[in-house]
Amino acid sequence: MTHDPSSGPSTVAVVLAAGKGTRMRSDLPKVLHEAAGKPLLDWVLETASEAGCDRRLAVIGHRGDDVVQAFSDQDVEWVVQEQQLGTGHALAQAESVVGREDLLVVLSGDVPLVKAATLKRLVEAARSGWGAMVVADLDPPGSLGRVLVDDEGNLAGIVEAADANPEELAVTMINAGIYALPAGEIFDALRQLSTENSQGEFYLTDAVTAQAAAGRRVALVHLEAPQEALGVNTRLELASVDEVLMDRCRRRWMERGVTMVSPASIRIDPGVMIGEDCYLHPNVTLSGSTTLDTGVTVHQGGWLRNTRVGASSEILPYSVLDGAEVASNCKVGPFARLRPGAVLGEGAKVGNFVEVKNSRLGAGAKASHLTYLGDAVVGDGANIGAGVVTCNYDGTAKHRTEIGPGAFVGSDTMLVAPVRVGAEATTGAGSVITKDVPDRALAVGRARQRNIADWSGRVRPAVPSNEGSNGSSEEK
Repeated sequence: MTHDPSSGPSTVAVVLAAGKGTRMRSDLPKVLHEAAGKPLLDWVLETASEAGCDRRLAVIGHRGDDVVQAFSDQDVEWVVQEQQLGTGHALAQAESVVGREDLLVVLSGDVPLVKAATLKRLVEAARSGWGAMVVADLDPPGSLGRVLVDDEGNLAGIVEAADANPEELAVTMINAGIYALPAGEIFDALRQLSTENSQGEFYLTDAVTAQAAAGRRVALVHLEAPQEALGVNTRLELASVDEVLMDRCRRRWMERGVTMVSPASIRIDPGVMIGEDCYLHPNVTLSGSTTLDTGVTVHQGGWLRNTRVGASSEILPYSVLDGAEVASNCKVGPFARLRPGAVLGEGAKVGNFVEVKNSRLGAGAKASHLTYLGDAVVGDGANIGAGVVTCNYDGTAKHRTEIGPGAFVGSDTMLVAPVRVGAEATTGAGSVITKDVPDRALAVGRARQRNIADWSGRVRPAVPSNEGSNGSSEEK
């Protein structure tokens, strides 16, 4: 996407995302590390859109191709910073792709907690003066840049922690690294920067400070919640922002009518949808595009990904549902596994230690115990006994099993696909079924039983008698 200057001034979000993040101890670009189910950069870009930014630019460097690939489905303009020479240098790379009249909302790609409401306040403040920046009061302020103010409370300077003297280090007002700046004037200021500092870099903060020193008013927008300023440079900080984002997510769903037992143990991805009166027990994970309709209960340890569960269904403890579709009033588990392509009709039941893959169970069908159903169609009301296996793979190709409505498949039946068990047909327990079973027929496919007398005495010695020893074989 390219900018058309004739379209007039825009509010452009410029996200600085070129840092390597060496303290993460990872070859993965820092902005692709995930918090609460999304890459850090994704959170920042989404917030910029919610705040009403007309365009979104991201300045990338280390393994930039990987970053671009990860966001190939999004409307983002990419700017490459070949050498990482500081924040001022990073912003300067965007000069050729924005208009001089544009207002730049400058953010870091590793600050996922900033809210859209904050960016809206920032833009409003910038339009009333030369520019604006976000500040917060943190105690202790750590390694973040200190914001110095004059007697009237206006910006007097910004000092990076590495360059601050003891008096400046005692300041608790910190720079959140988020700005709204007029493009033309800030780019002019960036050209005046030098690298005479402890890092040998071009600091954006120096350019902003220079404008304040020249008498231009830089508005300070104070964060109501200082945690919005938290960035990510280590795995510990990644875990901290992850928990904040997850807590925000859980609170939103509880406000919408979802009950959570031990909320802190529950994880919910951003793409998940949950209906009213759903009930989530501890240690539940809902990820991807999972959707729970009204009144669904997910018991302890349930793990659902890209799965839809219909109204009033119940997912019993420690069940795994991945790419499944469950209709209303179903029961799944405990300890069940529904793999991609598993479809359960109205009121179906899949019980303990049952695995279903690429198979459809009709309304009211049941597979209650210790069963594998792969590449199968199970008719309405059919009953699948314990230990049943659809033998769908012959070593070369997968084959289909069809079980008709109302059929009864006896325990430990092996259904060697391709095979069909007809409507209301029955298979005897322990059968190996290799041929189609007609409707309403009984199929028994097992060896005739043969009893051999006195077999125990031939293969093992007789058990010694313990009479008179009070249950002990030792002498008294």
